[in-house]
Amino acid sequence: MTRVVLAPDSFKGTITAADAAAALAEGWASIAPSTTFMHRPMADGGEGTVAAFAAAVPGAVRMPVVVDGPAGSPVSTHWLLLPPTAEAPRGTAVIDLASTSGIELLEELRPWDADTTGFGQAIVAALDHGISRLVVGIGSSASTDGGTGLLTALGARFLGADGSPVAPGARGLADIASVDLSGLRPGPEVRVLSDVTNPLTGPRGAAAVFGPQKGLGSDDVATVDAGLEQLAVLLDLDSSYRGSGAAGGTGAALIAWGATLAPGAVEVAQLIGMPDAVADADIVITGEGSYDGQSGDGKVPSYVAGLAADAGATAMLAAGRITADADTTLFAASASLTDLAGSSEGALAEPARWLREAGAALARAAAS
Repeated sequence: MTRVVLAPDSFKGTITAADAAAALAEGWASIAPSTTFMHRPMADGGEGTVAAFAAAVPGAVRMPVVVDGPAGSPVSTHWLLLPPTAEAPRGTAVIDLASTSGIELLEELRPWDADTTGFGQAIVAALDHGISRLVVGIGSSASTDGGTGLLTALGARFLGADGSPVAPGARGLADIASVDLSGLRPGPEVRVLSDVTNPLTGPRGAAAVFGPQKGLGSDDVATVDAGLEQLAVLLDLDSSYRGSGAAGGTGAALIAWGATLAPGAVEVAQLIGMPDAVADADIVITGEGSYDGQSGDGKVPSYVAGLAADAGATAMLAAGRITADADTTLFAASASLTDLAGSSEGALAEPARWLREAGAALARAAAS
């Protein structure tokens, strides 16, 4: 009997990793009904991180919370409480920035005013619960505030020359003259999941690389970059540190809080038991919304393919689209939802349908 592990990332904005895995399984089973499936939906720190843990960890509990979202209005969301372990006797909290301060929560971009306050408020809720360990995913940020909203929620104060608090978001960065950390709440062990290695500032920094995605114009980037550099000085941080530019500089803020950065896909895989699942598999199917030239740099598909290769299993790929510059040599077979649907619009409109078709196509490829 063929054993297949289903380990896709979410297809951003269209279908969750768990639902993608289910659709792939349904399509595969239509061709090979005797297959045994192991569902291990993945994430790399961005959208779907909490969902991946919820699907894979028995006894995980969703904890509702209302936070101040990036649009300036309340957002009803949740964080995840994992059961106690020897290393974390009061449990582990998993929180993703995407569901609290993420760009998908905006109807219109707010490059100057969106911030990470809601993310910080969710962390405070977890701390109030008394957790022993905190795991946070910081992909899909809506803002370039350097994590000042997050730290403000935790008790820090960012002050202008007159001693009053500066405006939230990127708008206030240039006005920060001093930082008061005397009220900053201490944290437990904190692991930060991210697939971003960019520094805080400079040509590969948060403002230059990711700011335009969040609405910053070309003339705005230099202003925000200078504000982030000043923030790094005030927080006594090395602005060139790898990963500090993640999530609009939220990586830097978390480092200032004492957190440790970790490769998102690797950390999620370890925590949900992916290596053990792959060790028993014949075939491993992974995927993401867009498999492109950057997917080999710490993204879910390349990491899962590496696990499969180490275990002697066959790796396969299903992606919303597969670009011309993507390296598909890691996979024995691949399927593009865009190609199956005939257009990107069709694939985006019915992702579950075309994932089922992809699953069937991969099963036929395996049989041949």
